[in-house]
Amino acid sequence: IGPFQIQLNNRKLMRGYFESLGVASEQQMPVLREVDKLDKRGADYVRETLTGPQFGLAHEAAARIMAFVEVRSTSFDDACAKLDALDGRGALFEQGRAELKDVLGLIRAFGVPESHFALNLSIARGLDYYTGTVYETHLTEHPQIGSICSGGRYDNLAGHYTKSHLPGVGISIGATRLFWQLREAGLLGPATSTVQVLVTQMDETQLPAYLELATQLRNGGIATEVVMEPGKLAKQFKYADRAGIRFVVVLGPDEIAKDTVAVKDMRKQDQFEVPRAELIKTLRVELEQAAAMPRAGRS
Repeated sequence: IGPFQIQLNNRKLMRGYFESLGVASEQQMPVLREVDKLDKRGADYVRETLTGPQFGLAHEAAARIMAFVEVRSTSFDDACAKLDALDGRGALFEQGRAELKDVLGLIRAFGVPESHFALNLSIARGLDYYTGTVYETHLTEHPQIGSICSGGRYDNLAGHYTKSHLPGVGISIGATRLFWQLREAGLLGPATSTVQVLVTQMDETQLPAYLELATQLRNGGIATEVVMEPGKLAKQFKYADRAGIRFVVVLGPDEIAKDTVAVKDMRKQDQFEVPRAELIKTLRVELEQAAAMPRAGRS
């Protein structure tokens, strides 16, 4: 997917710095969420918000916060030097600084190239449950995509669900953004479904019958999808074709009356009717023949 960079910060470092500037504890999380918007909304917006009526911070305090959140590093040594140069104070601030230096040092010890990680003191992650290290990952050549995977440490999140103290670290991956980049880079082939049969929907009142048929096919070892919303039959066939689904099953009023099923083979563009009791056996034969053909060709 091309060059990327994981950018790191620490919530304790940020909150400790705000605390050293006299920002009240109840204001620290709202301020933290505002500075998280720096790369999206720009420095002027964040500065005006911090000094505006919502927060009412002194211009000097806002200026120092802006200088803090604009810190970026270009190498491991540069990151350590910039952390050492920060003018915060207090136990929480020092704990955050020590944790961040430890994490950076361990990343380097793992052998991660220095171009792949950096300090970015504007990263806060907007959710309240993060307590320590936070990070976001960006594609170097596609900054407009934004973060493709992000997360951080949370010490108390599990406390909402259990009495046990279970600190952890999590990460979420932006699948849509990654898919876009992989597609643009030509690293993805044509999308092909693992579904073998699509059961169409001709009449929404017959949905139970379609679901029953799909269950029978699945119980027979055939991967089956059911169209859950009514629509034109041609559109349903088109969906199957684009998804690479081999067989489309039609169960209309005539088929229900005769206890048969109409089957369209999207690969051969052939349509046939088969008794309901023989459907699974017929489809298995077709699928097994299709699976055997490539092997026969290789031999």
